[in-house]
Amino acid sequence: MKLSRFATFAWGVLAYNLAVILWGAYVRASGSGAGCGSHWPLCNGQVVPQAPQVKTLVEFSHRMTTGLAGLLVIGLVIGAWRAFPRGHRVRWAAALSLLFIVVEGLVGGVQVLLGLTAEDASVGRAVIGGIHLANTFIMIGAMGLTAWWGSGGAPLRLRGQGLLAGIFGIGLLGALLVGASGAITALGDTLFPASSLAEGLRQDFSSASHFLLQLRVIHPILAVLVGVYAIGAGMLAAARRPGPLTRWFARALLAIFLAQLVVGVLNVALLAPVAMQLFHLLMADLVWLALVLAAAAALAEPAPAPEARPVAGPALRPGSN
Repeated sequence: MKLSRFATFAWGVLAYNLAVILWGAYVRASGSGAGCGSHWPLCNGQVVPQAPQVKTLVEFSHRMTTGLAGLLVIGLVIGAWRAFPRGHRVRWAAALSLLFIVVEGLVGGVQVLLGLTAEDASVGRAVIGGIHLANTFIMIGAMGLTAWWGSGGAPLRLRGQGLLAGIFGIGLLGALLVGASGAITALGDTLFPASSLAEGLRQDFSSASHFLLQLRVIHPILAVLVGVYAIGAGMLAAARRPGPLTRWFARALLAIFLAQLVVGVLNVALLAPVAMQLFHLLMADLVWLALVLAAAAALAEPAPAPEARPVAGPALRPGSN
């Protein structure tokens, strides 16, 4: 498939935003979230911080890369409006990308203004962190669909799809919950690092531990359950809508999820070093995108028509001609 200039740009915008997301995770993991103080959108009350410390540079650079991401998505919307007719699915997906990147910036701004950064371990920070990650997933899902449909992907056909649309809907909602729980788990790993695997397990099951540590065990259980469900949805789609794209995405979803399981185990065994946290997040983003595109490919195919049963003719009486 030869990509148009718009499709190439759309895939590039998605890739850039994945990099920005990882840099944002590094801001949290390195404790640099308060590098600009409680000021937003300014940094320590200044447009460009003077004599910045390392944490300030990390946070300020994240804001700059996020600002560029917003400009790129605005360019994506303009390109979609120029390249596609009114009401086209690419226009809608690009508009949703812009909406959710605006929400992404606002959620980050609220987090800074409320002081839910750095060493804060409040319930409020856990909640807004989960919301932030769920919004991130929806944002990159919209960007992925913009690029996919801009590359010639067929439109969704939700009518007449039977249970398959609902099955994928449940899988997508489950994946959002996994992402939100993962954000809470990563926060606990950052604020309450363990010196050994045994100590980390004791923290997870101790009634005296901080609530972030007690919640940590939920994420791997939920991730495995939802992951197996998503793989089952992909395999069902490949069987019921046996087009080449549906089969390819079902296999890709399986491969990426299995790789993510390995990365998750290593992340726990190595006590969640920053590099592993970032890689784990990248794999989570790829699992989410694979699920979104698998759903888009499967639900673009019409449901197979029921096989016609032969109609029995009138029974002949013995001796009749």
